[in-house]
Formats: sequence, C-alpha cells, structure tokens
Amino acid sequence: MLYTRERLEEIEIQTLAPYAHKSRFSKGRFYPEPEPEYRTAFQRDRDRILHTSAFRRLEYKTQVFITYEGDYYRTRLTHTLEVAQIGRTVARALGANEILTEAIILAHDLGHPPFGHSGEAVLNRLMRDHGGFEHNRQSFRIVTELERRYPDFHGLNLTWETLEGIVKHETEYDVADARDFNPHLRAHLEAQIANVADELAYTAHDLDDGLRSGMITPRMLRGIEIWEILRQHLDWHDEHLDELTRHRLVRRLINLEVTDLVHTTDQRLRESGVRSVEELQRLPYNVVSHSEGMRRRNRELKDFLYKNLYNHPRVVRMAQKAERILSDLFAAYTHRPEILPRHIQVRIEEYGLHRAVCDYIAGMTDRFAIEEHRKLFDPLVRP
Repeated sequence: MLYTRERLEEIEIQTLAPYAHKSRFSKGRFYPEPEPEYRTAFQRDRDRILHTSAFRRLEYKTQVFITYEGDYYRTRLTHTLEVAQIGRTVARALGANEILTEAIILAHDLGHPPFGHSGEAVLNRLMRDHGGFEHNRQSFRIVTELERRYPDFHGLNLTWETLEGIVKHETEYDVADARDFNPHLRAHLEAQIANVADELAYTAHDLDDGLRSGMITPRMLRGIEIWEILRQHLDWHDEHLDELTRHRLVRRLINLEVTDLVHTTDQRLRESGVRSVEELQRLPYNVVSHSEGMRRRNRELKDFLYKNLYNHPRVVRMAQKAERILSDLFAAYTHRPEILPRHIQVRIEEYGLHRAVCDYIAGMTDRFAIEEHRKLFDPLVRP
C-alpha cells in the first residue's frame, strides 16, 4: 500500500487522541504552499528545521562543557537529539502527534548563542538598550526571518502549530513570549511534552556529564533522594563509579522519569475530561507533568546540580571567558561595522546595526567565536 499524505493524515485522525493536533486540520502557513505528496505538513516542518544552517551549528555550541574540553560531552546538538527521543516516546505513549512534537523540539535551541546560558546572559546585557536577547525569541526569529532558503519568503514558512509550539517553549530556565500566538491559551499538548522533555533531558544528561567529568562524585550525591532510589534499583552501593554503571544509573533515571511523566499526565488528562485541542489549551494548568513526589525529587537534584555543577569553578571560569570574548566581539563589530562579512553588513540596513551584530554573534559556534576573537585581538594571528 502506498502511504500518501492523505493516507498518513487519515491514520493520524484514526489513531491520535482527540486533544492531539492532526496535520490535516492545521491552520496552515503564512505563505500558502502546496503540501508534499508523501509527507504531512508537520513532517515538512521537521525536515525544514533539520536542514537549516542553525541546526547544523548546534554541533559546536556548548551545553555545559565547552566543546574543546572533550568530544564525549554533550553539545546543543546531542542535547536536542536526546530531547527529541524522549519527546517522541512520551508523545507516542499519550496519543499526541509525535512528528509535531519532534519538530518543536528540533527547533527549540536553534537560537542559543555560543557558550550556553553564559553567552545568552552576555548578549542580553549588551542588547539591553536595543530590545534585549533571549534564545527562545531568537529561535523564532531564525525560523521566520533569518534562514534564507526559499525565493518567495524569508524563514521556513512553518505551520502555525509548530510556530506556536516554538514560541510557547517554557521551562524553569526559559520564559515564553507568545503575544502573537493566542497568549491567553496554554501551550498545546505537543508543546507541553517538548517543554517537559527538555527539562528531563537537561537534568539527567547534565548529571551524566558531571559524573563523567569528575566534578560530581557518588559521595557528593549521597542523601539525594532520587540518587538513593537509583542505587537501590541497581543494588549498587559502591563508591567507585565505572563507566558501565554510570550508563546504567542514568538510563534508569530517564526510565523512572519518563514512566512517572506518562502515567501522571495520562491520569491528569482523564480527570480533565478534555476532548479537543482548544479545551486542553484552556485548562488553568498544564496537563503534562510529573507526580508531586517526582517533582520534589527533581527539585532536590536540580538544586544540587546548580550548586555543584553550574557554579563549579571550572564552569564559572569558562563563563568569565565567554563574557570577555562576546563583549569584545560586540564592541568591535558595532564600532567598526566594515569588518563584518558582506552578507552581515547588508542586514544592517534591514535590522539595524546592533540587532544585525547580535544575530551574527548568536549564530556563531563556540570555536568560531574563539577563533574570531583571536583574529581580531591577537596581533600574531592573521586576520
């Protein structure tokens, strides 16, 4: 049997939950286009995001550890792929639109600048008098404006549902700005899944990288409730953590988190009685959630990571370097715009000097920013 777009749309209608988005009923794109013969509208969105320059650059952007510290630490790209894997699992279990969930997740970190959250804080300070900087808004800006791949429009011309999911991306660390996408409505189910999957992956994988780096040790984690539960599950009571055991612990952590998330959300959906996308979005609370016990345990683990990993001297020193590198680049480019590449100079008239410079810096990878700084400020390096 040939699975055309119409057939795939019919399968969605027959199999997905009533409160899940179906591609056939999408609100469409800002610029009307004929849809593909063998892909749904959300599949096209996912594929367009996957092929952007911004997505490829995530490979060399920092998660916690800067890329030159080792090839085995997570980057923004590996984090994004891991979030997508978790998001697809949760979406499939809850009857949500798995493809839409994946599209939102693949786009959620496109706007991150080099050097992780440190880089974001620096750019926001530098742009304080020029509209500020926030990576969620920058992700939206990339997919609607900055990517130039089509002759008839700027951006990717994504569907309304994918764009709504991107602008309503919200976690403990990220605040949504959905003024143009029904701000009185909550994120739809697929976007809520993307949001929680991001936090889940962020915490579990930062714990993994912290243990791998040696900045966190098993002894330091003694007494943390979720850690003690993991130790009991694996019947592991050693102080020496080998690589295989670390993999087992983190894998079990993700399994416990996903299982709790799916069952808690399923119960909340049943209790809510919602039967449509809009009914779900009008609820006074998010339905995608962990149980109270798991939320408490996660809070304890996050507080531990904040104190012992994100504020570790090794990480803080890198943040200090990021401050210097990005501040120097910003000052140089705004003072002497003629040193910018030609294609960036062209955008000054369109967006203004400071926003064009900010866009350029935000799109840099860690290593490109470091090398560009050396070229501009090290007299022994050829410009």
